[in-house]
Amino acid sequence: MASEEEVLTIGKKIEKMISNNTVDHGSSLDLLKALRDLPITLEVLQKTRIGMTVNNFRKASSEEEVISLAKSLIKSWKKLLPSGYGKNSDSKKDSQSMEKDSTNGDSLDSTNNDSQKKADSPIEEQLPPSKASNTNDAVRLKCRELIEKSLSIEPMIEGAGDPAEIASCIEDAIFDEFKCTDNKYKTRVRSRVANLKDSRNPRLRENVLLKYITPEHIAKMTAEEMASEEMKQLRAQYTKQAIDDHQMAKTGGTVSDLFKCSRCQGKNCTYNQVQTRSADEPMTTFVLCNECGNRWKFC
Repeated sequence: MASEEEVLTIGKKIEKMISNNTVDHGSSLDLLKALRDLPITLEVLQKTRIGMTVNNFRKASSEEEVISLAKSLIKSWKKLLPSGYGKNSDSKKDSQSMEKDSTNGDSLDSTNNDSQKKADSPIEEQLPPSKASNTNDAVRLKCRELIEKSLSIEPMIEGAGDPAEIASCIEDAIFDEFKCTDNKYKTRVRSRVANLKDSRNPRLRENVLLKYITPEHIAKMTAEEMASEEMKQLRAQYTKQAIDDHQMAKTGGTVSDLFKCSRCQGKNCTYNQVQTRSADEPMTTFVLCNECGNRWKFC
């Protein structure tokens, strides 16, 4: 499966070419062929918005080969949509309308143009909309209001969905999981609100409003999944540092009974000295209690 990072990298290059009006033949084909060779899933399409990007790329290009390949990509990605979606269920009504146009002497050009526009429209615009259930529960209504406010931060994004409807769908998905409005339900709602309002992570709110992240998905996302890329990298660094410190104390330390653990009062400890400051400063001693795992340091 193609990773989001690979698709996003190609998408950014395409967007840069569009914004700089440098849609040249060779590079354009290379980027589109790279996308064609990636096994892209519907989830990746929704999250990366690559369908919209390629469609804009097609409109910006005047090269027939580029336009043809872009259309081919969009057509192949549409096959990933749920079976039967995008077809007008009221085909009889459409048929009658077409007959009426024909009787009135109107050409079918407008109908064909509408069909072509629909065929060329980005995949994201053809995804089935989520609909929330109705509720009179005061707690649920208040939670929907809080989520809506976290989504309605100005300026609003072009092409964004209705914050009220999206908020209702998110709350609905959370309620469906817990089946009540207990503390677990409220904690889940609060974490969504806090992360959507976070000014350091605007990409999350944008993805939810543009429906690259569905209401059902964000309702179950962990704090790590909702975090910004910067925060994810920072957490990874902290985790690596903690593992390195732990391994250093376990493998390179010296067992001693000179230290007393403040937690369990035991003296079965391992210590390790590391030069953490300038060379003329004393070394820092890291101590690990082998009984309870408590760790501390002193200079």
